[in-house]
Amino acid sequence: MLDKFNRKINYLRISVTDRCNFRCVYCMPAEGVKLMKHSEILTFDEIVETARIGVSKGIDKIRLTGGEPLVRKDIIDLVKMIAKIDGLKDFGMTTNGVYLTKYAQKLADAGLHRVNISLDTINPEKFREITRVGNLQDVLDGIEAAKKAKLFPIKINCVIQKTEFEPDAVEVAKFCEQNDLQIRYIREMDLEKGQFWQVKGGEGGACKTCNRLRLTSDGKIKPCLFSDLEYDIKEQGINEAYDDAIENKPERGTINKINKFNNIGG
Repeated sequence: MLDKFNRKINYLRISVTDRCNFRCVYCMPAEGVKLMKHSEILTFDEIVETARIGVSKGIDKIRLTGGEPLVRKDIIDLVKMIAKIDGLKDFGMTTNGVYLTKYAQKLADAGLHRVNISLDTINPEKFREITRVGNLQDVLDGIEAAKKAKLFPIKINCVIQKTEFEPDAVEVAKFCEQNDLQIRYIREMDLEKGQFWQVKGGEGGACKTCNRLRLTSDGKIKPCLFSDLEYDIKEQGINEAYDDAIENKPERGTINKINKFNNIGG
């Protein structure tokens, strides 16, 4: 699929839930956010059909996100279903890592290729402060489980305020070097203010070469993270939603006042 700016669109990020077991300070307030009704969340069949049609149109890379995707009930079954789609070349998941001790091998056996794991500090107290409820050791154990399951390459998503030379980011980088992990620095963004930067060590935020679409957990295909544009697969049908998203994908991001990071998938 080519958009009107001649960008090849081959990457679909799928938010499978708006729920999360963390309350990270840059993602949601301490009391949490208003959650969608279960009836609003896409079923596995709806997700898989959207993925299948996307692959038939040229999508060959899919990443499952959330919220936290591993809190979705029977997530292994969904991974198995998507992994069977002919033409899918790159199948990953972004997770906070807590449940990888339980699920890493099952995910690998189901057909998942690799994982991105969020880790902003290796200081236990600071980790608790950032996530409000998280235990750093749970994530470190999850990283080890992902390594044993060979979900390679394992990429670490490290949120920074401004630069990768901040103390916490430097320590995370050292940890990654010592443990054969790839680090990606993601500067803290603001959807409503339209503040975003290119991911250092990754492709996110590079508007000129953006190759992605997003499927929200309630069935909206979004052509851009920093845009209010979205096309409902339930109301329009999957094919038409894809076509409209490609046709109207903006040249660059601006602002997004209708979504939150917990339900758009980041």
